[in-house]
Amino acid sequence: MTIKTVLTSLIDDRLAGLVHESVADNAPARARHQRFLVSRLATGAVMMVGLPPYLLWRGVPSGFEVLAIASLLLPVFAAVLLARTGSLWIAHAVSSAGLTGLVVALAGVTGGATSPAAVWLVAIPLEALVSGSLRATIAASVMAVLGVLTVVALGAWAGALPVMDISAGIALPAFAITAIGHVAAQALEHMRNEGVWRERLRDNEARDRLLLSAIDDLVTWHDRNGRVLEASVSATRLLGSDPARLRGHGLLERVHVADRPAFLKAVSDVAATGRPATLPLRLHVEAEAGRPDGASLIHAEMRAHRIEHGPHEAAMAVVAVTRDMTEHHRHAVELERARAEAERADAIKGRFLANVTHELRTPLNAIIGFSEVLAGQGAVSLGPDQAREYAGIIGASGHHLLGVVNTLLDMSRIQSGNFDCAPECFDIAGLLRACCDLMRLKADAAGIVLTVAPSGPVEITADPAACRQVLINLISNAVKFTPRGGRVDLSLRRGAGSLDIVVADTGVGIGTDDLPKLGTPFFQAGSGGYKRQHEGTGLGLSVVQGLVGLHGGALLIESAPQAGTVVTVTLPLVCPAPAADHGPAPIRTAVRGAPVSRRVVRLPLGLFDAEPSAASVPADPVLRRTA
Repeated sequence: MTIKTVLTSLIDDRLAGLVHESVADNAPARARHQRFLVSRLATGAVMMVGLPPYLLWRGVPSGFEVLAIASLLLPVFAAVLLARTGSLWIAHAVSSAGLTGLVVALAGVTGGATSPAAVWLVAIPLEALVSGSLRATIAASVMAVLGVLTVVALGAWAGALPVMDISAGIALPAFAITAIGHVAAQALEHMRNEGVWRERLRDNEARDRLLLSAIDDLVTWHDRNGRVLEASVSATRLLGSDPARLRGHGLLERVHVADRPAFLKAVSDVAATGRPATLPLRLHVEAEAGRPDGASLIHAEMRAHRIEHGPHEAAMAVVAVTRDMTEHHRHAVELERARAEAERADAIKGRFLANVTHELRTPLNAIIGFSEVLAGQGAVSLGPDQAREYAGIIGASGHHLLGVVNTLLDMSRIQSGNFDCAPECFDIAGLLRACCDLMRLKADAAGIVLTVAPSGPVEITADPAACRQVLINLISNAVKFTPRGGRVDLSLRRGAGSLDIVVADTGVGIGTDDLPKLGTPFFQAGSGGYKRQHEGTGLGLSVVQGLVGLHGGALLIESAPQAGTVVTVTLPLVCPAPAADHGPAPIRTAVRGAPVSRRVVRLPLGLFDAEPSAASVPADPVLRRTA
């Protein structure tokens, strides 16, 4: 540490103790007080050093010399007054009075109005002007005017006043150099304080930069046309770009092209009206940002405010704070998706209740109605054949009601994981023939040819009861939707590690719009509302989907109106034991006669699950389980 630094620090510490407490927390006012104290105390110190030699040289001072000495004491008194009261303008007025008295005394003994000392009167208001106080400047100007009048008056009495024997050639340079030295001292003091202010300003700027670097949000300054004037260092974290590259139109180039008009309009409106604006934006991100999600386009929110740092319109700027809202946007999308799924589930629940009401009410109404007929007074008038017919209707309705309840229970057991599935090795070709023989009577009654492709024994490890139910449901649906004179063909295709069970019919087929809905509980293709063209509950394919899912299999349904339907059930040769988190089998659909669609339809197994949705998958020969 240098002597200059030590001396400056010592002086500053002493001055801090002299400054009045009223300006201790006001840095600009404190600096002005310190500057005043330094100059006046320095004047007093010089006077104390120079006064004894002067008195030894001059002897007994004259009246003007006493006035000059008293005037030199006034600045010291002004410094004490400032330290005690904190009133800068009063202290300046006292100091200006002392300086005026000194100039008048010197001018009086050196020639009056023609004395070079009179030049000092000009410096009195200028010195007060540097203080920044209007009242101090006015008081100093009044003192200077009174000094001028006094000097002029002394000029009229020049012959009666004692004049020091100092030639003008010596006095003028001496007084001029003294005045210049005084002004230079004031300027040096001002420069010293200016250096302190600049250092403080640099510290404030460094603190602001440090604060901006600690904020993850991007802060940018714009002109009214949207050009970036300055950007914070957060640009590297948010966009992976150096802040300097965002200046000008660098930020605009990173805004998504569809959002640029809104961005420019928002900045222009804020600059013109002064009303803050909030704007959602999409920003392109460079790889240097190092985002964990690897996104190249993020969602952000910009909040813009206008600031004014000058009296002119050109001094206005727009400050924008841009925040990454990608995670918030993702959560909002997920919330909206969950809301939509909840609404769909509620709609499915309503349709389920309506369908269940219809399916249960119809047979119950028949049972109750015909039972009342048989048990009422009109029973005696019924013939045996009519009574037998009514009893048969009651029995059929009861069996239908029992079938609905059993199907619902099967679906509930499958969904809850309580379905009793016990895989074992058996011949599925024999099971296929047995199911065909079981359904042959119904097919013959409907005028439909039911055939099974010849095949040798094919062993598979699966649950025989579940496979039997799958086959019965598929064959029953094929017979139901095939008109008289049609045919239903059953076959097996063995692949590498899997087995395809194919049920093909020449029935009415399924419309393109209905294909994605296959597997939905109570859905029947080609039916609108409660208008059913074929009997049934619409639960058979849902049960098939659940049972095939238990075995880790998949379904392929190919159909077209009036072109028949082909259902292919793909099962692994060794079916795994059902897991607790099993789901329904994925269903692929395709228009029969067209290329196979690569769309996997995720269909609900639960009665209150969301509606079917489609997702694109790669074109590979192996079905992927997506449930």
